[in-house]
Amino acid sequence: MPDRTPSHRPLADWFRAHAAELTTLDPHGDLDDLEPLREIAGDARVVAVGEGAHFVTEFSLARQRVLRFLAERCGFTVLAFEYGFSEGFALDRWLRGEGPDDGLAEAGRAAAEWGAADFMHWLRDHNRTSRHPVRFAGLDVPEAGGALRPALDPVRDYLHDVGPDALPLLDTALEISDRFLAGAGSGAAAAPAWARLAPVEQDALTATLARLLLRLRAAEPRYAARGGRERYDIARRRVEGACHTDAMFRAMHALRTGQGDSADLAIREIYLAESVSWHLERGAPGTRIVVAAHNGHIQKTRIASGGSFTVVPMGYHLARTLGTDYRAVAVTHTADHVPEMVPDERSRVGFTVADTPLAAPAPGSVEAALIDAGLGDRISLTDLRHPPRDADGTPLPNGIRSQSTTLATPVPAAFDAVLAVPTVTRDASVRF
Repeated sequence: MPDRTPSHRPLADWFRAHAAELTTLDPHGDLDDLEPLREIAGDARVVAVGEGAHFVTEFSLARQRVLRFLAERCGFTVLAFEYGFSEGFALDRWLRGEGPDDGLAEAGRAAAEWGAADFMHWLRDHNRTSRHPVRFAGLDVPEAGGALRPALDPVRDYLHDVGPDALPLLDTALEISDRFLAGAGSGAAAAPAWARLAPVEQDALTATLARLLLRLRAAEPRYAARGGRERYDIARRRVEGACHTDAMFRAMHALRTGQGDSADLAIREIYLAESVSWHLERGAPGTRIVVAAHNGHIQKTRIASGGSFTVVPMGYHLARTLGTDYRAVAVTHTADHVPEMVPDERSRVGFTVADTPLAAPAPGSVEAALIDAGLGDRISLTDLRHPPRDADGTPLPNGIRSQSTTLATPVPAAFDAVLAVPTVTRDASVRF
């Protein structure tokens, strides 16, 4: 049991005065304790809800409650998930009631296998029973950068109808990708597999995907006239996802060999942000989106390491384009361990998930302040928009957990609020 002895430190005092205690993580329970979230969300068109680590049951439950509150009490209409843009359309249909209840694996294999199964089954039930159902939208490159077929296979069907002259380009890309992506399962496994291709094949894949995208752009009037504007827009976005994924293969391999620039990994973040805008622009009037992604994706500030900027996340791009129409809520925990992704080349996804002990929270961090305030064993929601400051005026707190480390950053600049839970449990549905 965490020590509840009150601290007299100013940051702990501030959290004690400003944190709202939540009563439960049960997504089916009463929502009144989440009313402080109404003011945090305000009139924003996009509210992102994070997680400090993947594959954590409590984080998933917290996000289900937040989604339900935002849908039922604030009028949000879409859940946009850290999930493949292309794959999201089939999963949306299942979540809106198509197919059998046990058909998640067929509608969305990645959702079934990557720790989102309980969330998706809950959402299907919510859409069936609530007066406030939500649409589902994918944001990410295919299988988080681990595949090309989920994006390109549907484009093949589309081109067969509107532009069969472009099919040789698509088939060439698929032939090359099948030589290294079969069974890869994630970007962590795909990049080493890509590196085993001959350089001429690597370059051929990049060139072919670029030519395919340019063909779609050049033939836009003809293709849109033949197949409709919506089908064209989706097909083009899918090919853009394939191009971004190919760029990630190169970037990740370059970093692994010490020759790359970590800024290149931001290509995925750009795709995520542009996907949010894509769905927002094409949604029905009044569309409001809840984004569910890792804290590292949703934060509004650049992620720095060693004094140099290394990643410009999705949230940074959304904050720049949407301004106050974008809000970000971090989700963290005060436990002394966390499920962590440990690199493992023997795994089909390139890593395994292992429970990892944590050091005591860093002084000045969200977690240390909550524990010092006697809130370490509670569920809490804290509005960070009017934070305390240190002696030089920097907003506090200045750190928040990210996976098994602590991210040093002015947290109130990165997030509008933080939801904290006292325990973390590895999602039992994850098999790696």
